[in-house]
Amino acid sequence: MNPLPAFKRRFAHGIHPDELTEQTVHLPIQRVPFVNQYILPLGQHLGAPAKSIVKVGERVQRGQLIAEPGAFVSTALHSPVTGWVRAIEPRRYPGEKLQAVIEIEADPYATQRLEPKASINWSSLSQDEFVKHVQQAGIVGMGGAAFPSHVKYVLPDGLHIKHLVINGAECEPYLTNDHRLMLERPDTVLQGVEMVRQKLGAEQATIGVEMNKADAIDILQKQVKHQQYQHIDIIPLRVKYPQGAEKMLIQSIFGVEVPTGQLPRDIGVTVNNVGTIVAIADYFETGMPLIERIVTVSGPGVEHPANLIVPLGTPVREVLRFCGGLKQTTREVIMGGPMMGTPIASLDVPILKGSSGILAFTAAQTSKPKEYPCIHCGRCVEACPHFLNPSRLARLAKVSEYEEMAEYYAMDCVECGACTFSCPSGIPIVQLIKVGKMEIRKAKVVAASK
Repeated sequence: MNPLPAFKRRFAHGIHPDELTEQTVHLPIQRVPFVNQYILPLGQHLGAPAKSIVKVGERVQRGQLIAEPGAFVSTALHSPVTGWVRAIEPRRYPGEKLQAVIEIEADPYATQRLEPKASINWSSLSQDEFVKHVQQAGIVGMGGAAFPSHVKYVLPDGLHIKHLVINGAECEPYLTNDHRLMLERPDTVLQGVEMVRQKLGAEQATIGVEMNKADAIDILQKQVKHQQYQHIDIIPLRVKYPQGAEKMLIQSIFGVEVPTGQLPRDIGVTVNNVGTIVAIADYFETGMPLIERIVTVSGPGVEHPANLIVPLGTPVREVLRFCGGLKQTTREVIMGGPMMGTPIASLDVPILKGSSGILAFTAAQTSKPKEYPCIHCGRCVEACPHFLNPSRLARLAKVSEYEEMAEYYAMDCVECGACTFSCPSGIPIVQLIKVGKMEIRKAKVVAASK
């Protein structure tokens, strides 16, 4: 399985929303100042929540382990600052459900510098040791899914990874943090790719980058000519949404479809985000666990858009204050991208491991279109990259026919929002499907408990 020729690199269906990256695409990454309070939910990744190992009143150091993985599909959590643990209790943010958080008050007199640590000789580690290091570093998928990264590196007997694919597509409008990362730290990107490629035993690594990031493609192609990167390819991709979805990325690069119900590893591929790869490289080089991430702050409702390095747990309110605050015309703030992100009810919501963006929108972007009956035009079907029938799934969700939804492969939906974007009747298709999927999952849990 080799990358396709350039003229064949595509996936079927999808959409072409406006890119809207001009506010931040040319802005270098900068660091926000430390603030007084940090809120760290124990469940800010997919899988089991982490388990706190600190006590209220305890002093912690920046980078110190404060919560251990709660299961194999779970990951560790570290303090983003030096300070004191002020609370460990259930709170309602960042989601609508109560979940345990650790609140840390920063020491205003601390330097907040990480204690220097020797680099870790990753090449001498066994596969199991490497996996454990990644889990203990708290590293997750940085593209927004927040899936614990180490899980992808554990393979069932008989499976072998031939290709490591790095997602540099960043196809959601407004977001530019991955783009800036590839521009400003190309060596670290390639070092992380080669590290993971070798530990997985992959024959080749491929970085897929959309052509609207020509400067990133150019700098990576220049760097990859070095001898140590001979097993890494840089593949330019046509601009289309949702190319960042791992199955779409694989199809674009190799022309191979991941069968329904299977994972990329079942066809010999592992996919990682650019930010994830850099976090892994940083951890093994400096010993720094995942305690901060790059966030794009953009949208017509923010005074000064930026690409920022933000410590985890920083309240969104403080990030926006650094960016000059919100304009009076702002009506909604979204965490993530405009297609798959989540509106937040409070600016006290903290930055999480999966928070790729903070977008502020005015009434012009947030006004809900009047909903009309479905006219059966088929535009949502044409947009769906998984060849589902979104309108049918939405209708079934409306009448609570969740079992039938499952029969029509509702769980294959990646919730990209292309269907809602394409609907001329203003039907919130993906939102209805999300509700249906939640009910299907609940039914499975109930059935398993009987």
